[in-house]
Amino acid sequence: LGHIELAKPVFHIGFIAKIKKVCECICMHCGKLLLDETNPAMAQAIKIRDPKKRFNAVWSLCKTKMICEADVLSNENDPNSAPVTQGRGGCGHTQPTIRRDGLKLWGTWKQNKNFEENEQPERRLLTPSEILSVFKHISLEDCFRLGFNEDYARPEWMLITVLAVPPPPVRPSIAFNDTARGIENYVKK
Repeated sequence: LGHIELAKPVFHIGFIAKIKKVCECICMHCGKLLLDETNPAMAQAIKIRDPKKRFNAVWSLCKTKMICEADVLSNENDPNSAPVTQGRGGCGHTQPTIRRDGLKLWGTWKQNKNFEENEQPERRLLTPSEILSVFKHISLEDCFRLGFNEDYARPEWMLITVLAVPPPPVRPSIAFNDTARGIENYVKK
């Protein structure tokens, strides 16, 4: 039988806390890490050899970052020219505050500084499909900085898109009554 491809991805319940933390470390629009080596604390965090400790150090630095900033460099030849964006290549979008509610993740985007006082921030559900799409845009370098080994663990693998189905001889048997036993039917035909 092999596998069942799901119509939509779903969160793996064992990884939902880690998924939330990864979402707090990356831009929810372009998938870039919110900080890079130009930040001295981030440069120190990336040098940590243990992947779990490196992830926690990077997360503690990135979780408070609320905008995906691009580096702005001025053109030295012409002081009147417009600044040129270069470096990590951020998109400039604001980042949500992410809250977990059971098996759902909610994002709350605060408006910019010139919004009216009575205006509520935008709050919406972050769907597994949306998060999977963003996770697929994370570069190999950013995966390493987050403490993931790109050969064995990518962030998008924490969302379930395919369910493995064992062959009939491997499936556990079930008891109908005291004497009769049968094979558990995982897959309805």
